[in-house]
Amino acid sequence: MGHLPKLIADLALILGAGAITTLLFRRLKQPLVLGYIIAGFLVGPYVSVVPTVVDNANVKTLAEIGVIFLLFSLGLEFSFKKLLRVGGASSITAIVEIVAILLLGYMVGRWMGWSTMDSMFLGGLLASSSTTIIIRAFEELGVKRQQFARIVFGVLIVEDIVVILLMVLLSTMAVSQQFDGTEMLASLLKLLFFLTVWFIAGIFLLPTFLRRAKKLLDEETLLILSIGLCLGMVVLATQIGFSAELGAFVMGSILAETTSAEKIEHLFKPVKDLFGSVFFVSVGMMINPQAMVEHGWAIFWVTLLTIFGKLFATTLGALLSGQPLKQSLQVGMSMAQIGEFAFIVATLGITLGVTSDFLFPVAVGASAITTFTTPYFIKLSEPFYNLLVKILPPRLLNFINRYSSGAQNIQAESEWKIVLKSYAVIIATNAIVIVALSMLSFTFLFPFLETKIDNPSLNRALVLIVTLGVSMPFFWAMMARKPNNSAYKALWLDSKYNHGPLVVLEVFRVVIAIFFVGFMVDRLYSGVIAFFLVTPIAAIVLFIFSKKIQGFYDRIHSRFLDNLNEREVEEASAQVMPVSNGSSDSALSPWDAHMADFIVNANAPFVGKKLYELAWREKYGINIAYVKRGEKIIYAPNAQERLYPLDELGIIGTDQQLQLFKPVIEETEPLVEVLSEDTDNISLQKIVVDEHTLLKGKTIRESGIREKTHGLVVGIERDGKRILNPDSQTVFEWNDIVWIVGDRRRIQELVNP
Repeated sequence: MGHLPKLIADLALILGAGAITTLLFRRLKQPLVLGYIIAGFLVGPYVSVVPTVVDNANVKTLAEIGVIFLLFSLGLEFSFKKLLRVGGASSITAIVEIVAILLLGYMVGRWMGWSTMDSMFLGGLLASSSTTIIIRAFEELGVKRQQFARIVFGVLIVEDIVVILLMVLLSTMAVSQQFDGTEMLASLLKLLFFLTVWFIAGIFLLPTFLRRAKKLLDEETLLILSIGLCLGMVVLATQIGFSAELGAFVMGSILAETTSAEKIEHLFKPVKDLFGSVFFVSVGMMINPQAMVEHGWAIFWVTLLTIFGKLFATTLGALLSGQPLKQSLQVGMSMAQIGEFAFIVATLGITLGVTSDFLFPVAVGASAITTFTTPYFIKLSEPFYNLLVKILPPRLLNFINRYSSGAQNIQAESEWKIVLKSYAVIIATNAIVIVALSMLSFTFLFPFLETKIDNPSLNRALVLIVTLGVSMPFFWAMMARKPNNSAYKALWLDSKYNHGPLVVLEVFRVVIAIFFVGFMVDRLYSGVIAFFLVTPIAAIVLFIFSKKIQGFYDRIHSRFLDNLNEREVEEASAQVMPVSNGSSDSALSPWDAHMADFIVNANAPFVGKKLYELAWREKYGINIAYVKRGEKIIYAPNAQERLYPLDELGIIGTDQQLQLFKPVIEETEPLVEVLSEDTDNISLQKIVVDEHTLLKGKTIRESGIREKTHGLVVGIERDGKRILNPDSQTVFEWNDIVWIVGDRRRIQELVNP
């Protein structure tokens, strides 16, 4: 009989135990992650009731692969554009919460007598909340479509990216065992540099490759290619000095911008689930029950810190972002638990050998307790708000309300802000590309030429010529690419006093370019040669071949933007243009309105009926922002539009209106946890009628907002009064705040044409 490797027997034990416990936890409607952890505890070395895993080293390797694949999958769901769409409220809330909990975690750890590294890792593992637990609680309580839930989902997105960066910084501190601020700043700048380089290179190369190889990529080859790219980036990241998890996340986020993202995510899910289960089971194997008993008080204090510290910090962040008190409390009480990332952060500390063994059981114990308390906190958020309203002084409540109302007003970007932002983007992106090309040249080309050519002077000259040659388009862009033209022209024509600062900006970026030429030449020759010889020659070449260099750069820039926006372009090609819609006088509060998505049930009584027959706006005060039918999207459907089975509806309304509307399609389930990728460009936004939007004196119909934004004006705030669902003949006035539901990017173009 053949010999069976121990790893196979261990895998059978791990997956069998995981299957049984997850079936039980699914039956109990509890997070599957806890089921895997309990399975690991049962097959681990501290329990002898069931067989125990033997080959711990190989299981640990599989668990590391599991972490890599979990982060790659998170990157596929993430997308850098999704971070940009999060909005100011969620971003401010997340940043305040993370900073506060990091400080509180560190202070509580030191108060309990823990080491510096243990305390820092405690703050790091508390920095994220559990997406799985929150979504499950929202679904059970029926609050997923309320406005505060949108803020929570946005905060979770920001938390994910921040915790990834924290893992890199914690790894750096763990390896160096130093806390020098200068060194940490250098590490952060290095991280941002490589993230930018990877993103630019990835977006420039990968979508083009996938598009051209599309006919050759069936499901099998696409899966193998995506895993190969993931592991390749993992190797690259570790070679540079970053963690494997960061490399996996970066590659996932790059692939998330391609048109193959959904297909890759679908194909990769079984792989992620398999290795992810091994990781969480391995987490359970490290739980020492004796250690949990010994450190029971630590678990108690960390649990209190998680619940009340995160509740307070998140609520404060939401308040500072301008959210009302009730909504802020709902956000804070939703996020008072430890997320799955806590186990990854704790595992990182153990792997690096810088944290104590007790940190892991403390994290698991606190996570288990807060998992069960989360639904109750969400449910009690409204009664707690009602109690606070009775207790807090009226003056404080009035101040919070005034602050919230004031934060809702949109201030148009000044031309100076737009121009400065344009200059910063031009200089920074091109500088990063130039530095990256220089590093490649000096790291690979120079050593290669040294092995082939014996003449050192010739080697240096060839390296300099090649490096300057490939960098020329980016030097040209840094010195001569036009910033935001409309804002620049407006400033130049507005006042002669703007001429001087604008000229200074032009001179400044030329000086920056000269500095980079000097930096490049200084690696090979002296600074004198750079200043008196290379710089004038480079300037002459740029002048003579400026048109060709500009054309080449424009092609590079165009290809990058095409790849970056490829998904949106593909989705837009399948969209149906909006048609006219009648107005109505139903009550809709633009200040409280948000969008929720529903699916039309196949057996719904209203299937096949026209919207005017349903009269949902008149009955419930809601507006239909879009109807998604298959691959097509109908924006702002007219009254003659019929609804068909499995249509996805984007509904605009307040929490109260959506709650009243929900029973109409009671059996309908939301399509996804958050708006799907091809409809998350549709949003409710507000703009100000000012010199930027140029809407003053025009009626809604004359303004062309409907055609320009694929949207609908649902409300106007004027002199403290509300005009809800305004008639198409309503004339815009100065400082009107106009609420529009439509294409996010097109609405923004109204403000920054």
